[in-house]
Amino acid sequence: MNTITAAITAVGGYVPDFVLSNKVLETMVDTNDEWITTRTGIKERRILKDADKGTSYLAIKAAQDLIAKANIDPLEIDMVIMATATPDMMVAATGVHVATEIGATNAFAYDLQAACSSFLYGMSTAAAYVQSGRYKKVLLIGADKMSSIVDYTDRSTCIIFGDGAGAVLFEPNYEGLGLQDEYLRSDGVGRDFLKIPAGGSLIPASEETIKNRQHNIMQDGKTVFKYAVTNMADASELILQRNNLTKEDVSWLVPHQANRRIIDATAGRLDLEDSKVLVNIERYGNTTSGTLPLVLADFENKFKKGDNVIFAAFGGGFTWGSIYLKWAYDKK
Repeated sequence: MNTITAAITAVGGYVPDFVLSNKVLETMVDTNDEWITTRTGIKERRILKDADKGTSYLAIKAAQDLIAKANIDPLEIDMVIMATATPDMMVAATGVHVATEIGATNAFAYDLQAACSSFLYGMSTAAAYVQSGRYKKVLLIGADKMSSIVDYTDRSTCIIFGDGAGAVLFEPNYEGLGLQDEYLRSDGVGRDFLKIPAGGSLIPASEETIKNRQHNIMQDGKTVFKYAVTNMADASELILQRNNLTKEDVSWLVPHQANRRIIDATAGRLDLEDSKVLVNIERYGNTTSGTLPLVLADFENKFKKGDNVIFAAFGGGFTWGSIYLKWAYDKK
């Protein structure tokens, strides 16, 4: 029997219609377009304005886009992994609701949370299930409604984040395509540098925590930036070295869209020309779990069967890593 590898065979994406531009943010908080663009590379981000819609709405839309484009029968999906840092609610997994709503009623589902590395970690998990031979179709969704946890009076965070979702389908491959290698890491030193302080078991919600805005995302930007630049670049360089890949061998770099300077630093370490680095941060900002699959959805037409694709991400906690994947199909 041929060795099973796990390949991405379809992608989908979704962003809300409402555009929150830098110009609009200038009227909300003490900042300006030039300052934001220079430091982050972001010009605008999408926001899900509907108060009665959560992350699941974004995820459902992205999954439905994939299903429609690839002509997939949802009943054939074995498993749904929901990568998110902003689930609809505690305890009841958002992925379970999403699976039911898209008609994947034969699948089991759960949520995976590793901040901005959630989708990257999800790729490893989905691939392992497929490579085991136990499951044939694993749907991995990365989605976050970051606007639900952002304090729009905090200019250090409100300029960065947006809402969005992307989805990929992993299936068995017998040509040696798909996920080739991974280097995933974490370090609890980052626990206090990027977090939502209250709402968990350590500091349950109270009148005081709400008054103190402890249910919004907070970060020490300089510290997070320092760790992100170093670790994303290190992980990507290591994955190339141990797979004997040169910069000429790399077809595409798909980096987490957190900050344009972090993306440039990672690409610079790999000595990649700009044309190989896929970037959409200027339009969406940081959609956390949604960044990597949204890049795939936006640039799907560029990928060719056999392309060497390097993924890299860094998130709160800290979590980070890099994945090497061979693309499995040409867009029809």
